[in-house]
Order: sequence, then structure tokens, then C-alpha cells
Amino acid sequence: MTNSPGRAHYNAHMSHPPPPPGSAARVIVGLSGGVDSAVAALLLKQSGWDVQGLFLSNWEEEDDDAYCTAARDFQDARAIAGELGIVLHRVSFAAEYRERVFAHFLREHRAGRTPNPDVLCNREIKFGVALEWARRLGASHFATGHYARLQAAADGPALCKAEDGAKDQSYFLHAVARAELAATLMPLGELHKHEVRERARRAGLPVFDKPDSTGICFIGERPFREFLGRYVARTPGRSSRPMASISARTKDLPSTPSASARGCTSVAAAAVRRRRGTSRRKMPRATR
Repeated sequence: MTNSPGRAHYNAHMSHPPPPPGSAARVIVGLSGGVDSAVAALLLKQSGWDVQGLFLSNWEEEDDDAYCTAARDFQDARAIAGELGIVLHRVSFAAEYRERVFAHFLREHRAGRTPNPDVLCNREIKFGVALEWARRLGASHFATGHYARLQAAADGPALCKAEDGAKDQSYFLHAVARAELAATLMPLGELHKHEVRERARRAGLPVFDKPDSTGICFIGERPFREFLGRYVARTPGRSSRPMASISARTKDLPSTPSASARGCTSVAAAAVRRRRGTSRRKMPRATR
């Protein structure tokens, strides 16, 4: 892999990613059809990268047309690629998604635990098989429209909070290994959402006002209880305490002060803290 200066900390103090190492270095952008990935591709192209898009459609159920927006999102991704003048690839990792993400999601629910599929989806799909696919397409880097930053650290790239605290997605990326982060670009880390939409509008991107997607990774927004009931049998449990007692106890728990908007931590440290449950604040919903 090309050892590009600033690769791991390119967005520490910039609103634009750095110019590529050498001539016409290729980056594959995970182009979802939304405004964030569209602007990520725009910024990289403006910085001199050889940009190509990769659209992932990883949920395939015949009766899900009412909720799955993959077909519409692909048309939006095509329109974005056309406006930017870039090549758009399309690939499905449906089998990998079911095996590596959805199966775990169901196992956790059956065990009475609440999983976060977006964390696993990022590690296994977006920064796993999709990153590998990008390399097969001749790219040195993979880029996304996530709101997070990367900074150089002695033991590898450190995952940092985005400038826009309301849109920060660093939590959903904490399971991604440093080796993958070293080959990743996140051009939106220093931008606020309103700035991203304004850049898209000025560039003539047709999705500048498209609403954010906040459903489960690749599955979309749908009646969750009904959806889960198709795969997990309903088995009501027993509570050892009245709900009023539980509410009274949890309501008064002290909250952990959140880090500053520019707070930064290593991926490993972030993962340990999350596993220990040291943060009680409500996490933002994943957007794509």
C-alpha cells in the first residue's frame, strides 16, 4: 500500500482530504445514494483522487419492497455518479451480511440481549468485505460518508469524534480494526451536517435535501416488532422487580460527562469503555 503522507490523520484539521499520493491514486467511495456519501465523493474528487463509487445492496427479501429502499437508493447513487462523472460499481454481500451480521443479531435477541447491528455491519461488511472489494478494484483507500475523524497515534490510527457532535458516528465505528482504518478516508469529519447539505446543493447534487436514513444497516426502517417476529419466537420473560422500582432507580443514576466535540480516543480504548458500559448517554442513531 502506498505510504501517503497524512493518510491516518488527514482530516485532523482540514475540511478537505489531502491530495492523493502520486498520480491518480484511486479511492472507492461507499456510495449509498444519500447526501453524506455523495459529498464525500465530491470532496475527494476535488482533491485530485481518482474516485469511483461502490453501491452495496445486502438485504434480499422478496416481500420487503414496501420497506427496502435499495432500488430507489441505487437510482440516486447513479444520479450522483453521473453528476460527478465517476464510475459506479454495484455489488451484493447478502450472504456475508446474513452470516456475519444478521445471524448474530438474531442470536442476541433470542438470548434476551439487545444487539447493535450497525457496529458489526461496519466491521464485517463496510470495512470488511467492501474494503477488500475496493482493493480488488485497484484502490489504495476506501472512503465513506461517516461523521468521524482519524488521527495519527503511536500505536496506529485513533478514532475520534466528529466536529458535528449531533451527527457523530464514532461509536458505530469503534469495532473497526486499525489496519482497516489506516486504509480509510472520512472526508466529513470536520464538517457539520448543514455544511454538507450546502456543499451538495452548490455542486448540483440531486440528493442535497434527501432525508437521512436511520434504519438498521441495509435492512431499513420498518415496524421492528413485526419484522423481528418473523425470525424470533416471542418468549416473554419475568421481571424480578416492579417496573416503577427500576425506573426510580435508573432515573437518578449519575450521567458520565460527554467528551468534547473534538475528543479523541483509540479504537481499542473506545471499545473497552463501551463494553464496560461506562457511558450512560443516549447514543445517536446511525445514518447513512
